[in-house]
Amino acid sequence: MINVTIWNEFLHERDDLDVREIYPDGIHVALAKGLGVEKDFSLRTATLDQPQNGLSQDVLDNTDVLLWWAHLAHDQVADEVVDRIQARVLAGMGLIVLHSGHMSKIFRRLMGTSCALTWREDGARERLWVIDATHPIAAGLDAFIELPQTEMYGEVFDVPAPDELIFLSWFAGGELFRSGCAWRRGRGRVFYFRPGHETYPIYYDERVLMVLKNAVRWALFDGNTTAKGIGEAVHQPVIP
Repeated sequence: MINVTIWNEFLHERDDLDVREIYPDGIHVALAKGLGVEKDFSLRTATLDQPQNGLSQDVLDNTDVLLWWAHLAHDQVADEVVDRIQARVLAGMGLIVLHSGHMSKIFRRLMGTSCALTWREDGARERLWVIDATHPIAAGLDAFIELPQTEMYGEVFDVPAPDELIFLSWFAGGELFRSGCAWRRGRGRVFYFRPGHETYPIYYDERVLMVLKNAVRWALFDGNTTAKGIGEAVHQPVIP
C-alpha cells in the first residue's frame, strides 16, 4: 500500500458559501474520494486547525506521499511542522504541491526562491498541454486537458528550472505557464501541479484525478515502499 496524506487548510470551504457549494466537505475530502478508488492507496487527511497542523512526526513517518493544498494561511503553518516535512522529503517522502500551494512555506523552502507568479481570476478557458507524453505522470492522457473555467497563472514563475517539465498551460488570454513541474530534493520527489482553484470543480475532473494518481505513484520513494525507516535506509555502494 502507498500511504497518502492529503493536507488542506480547510478555510475557504468554511467561510465562503460559493466554495462550500462546490466542496461541501472540503477539498481534502473531495481529493480523498477521487483518489480513494485506487486499491493500492491508503489515504488519510489532515487540516490546519488540527494539533500540530495535523502533521505530527508520527503522521509524517507513516506518509509515503503528501499532497498539499493551501491559499489563505501559509504563514499559519508552524515552522517546526515545515522542518519536519522538509526532513521527510529529503529522506524520501514524496510531495505534491497543488495550485496556490506554490506560496506555501514548505514549497518555497524546498525551491529556495520566491515562487511568485502572475495571476488573473477570470474564469476563462485553460488548455493544459502534455509536453512529455513519456513521463509516468502523463500516462493515459490525451494530448491535452481542457478546463472550461479556471484561474489564470502566468509567467514568470520564480522557481528553479524543473528537472522535468510535463505540462504547459495555455490560457484564453494568451498566457503560458509551466503547470506540471518535477524536482528531486535529497531522496524525495516533488511535483507541482497548477490546476485546482477553489471556486471551480476541477478536482472532480477525471483527467485531473488521473494526473494526481499517476503523480502519487511517481513520487513514491523508489528505494523503499514504506515510509518508516527511510532516513536510515541508505543505499551502500556496490563493491565488485
